[in-house]
Amino acid sequence: MPPVVTPDICDAHPEVRVLDPVFINLGGREAFSGPVRTIKCFEDNSRLKEAVAEPGEGSVLVVDAGGSLRCALLGDRLADQAARNGWAGVVLYGCVRDVDVLADVDLGVQALGIHPRRSHKHGEGQRDLPVTVAGVTLRPGDWLYADNNGIVVADARLPID
Repeated sequence: MPPVVTPDICDAHPEVRVLDPVFINLGGREAFSGPVRTIKCFEDNSRLKEAVAEPGEGSVLVVDAGGSLRCALLGDRLADQAARNGWAGVVLYGCVRDVDVLADVDLGVQALGIHPRRSHKHGEGQRDLPVTVAGVTLRPGDWLYADNNGIVVADARLPID
């Protein structure tokens, strides 16, 4: 797949939806893309832990954590597992931790912030439903493109050069 350059994608495909510029790029892959899979949870990473244990097949996991800045849902172990299982990236509308390690993991990671405290694990949350994060509704099967310039979403995979 050609390199992801979101400004070029926006120029060539003005119909894409652009997430508000609130994310920090923290993973080992600065640019990534793939079909969207979703999780909705709040301060509980149980569904995220389940998802990264499954084959990602190049998908991007979009996690609507309600914008919580009170704990991290993704750290070094889950990120490493996601990379080993073939996920292209994780976009987290919440926080991550272990950022020095995340920078070396072959996974795209964008999040609102960084927090040292881990989340709860009560088995709460939902998967594979539409979620609205940073002003955009994302549905499973949408196609997400992310780089240091931002995150854009299309209804389907775009023909990019």
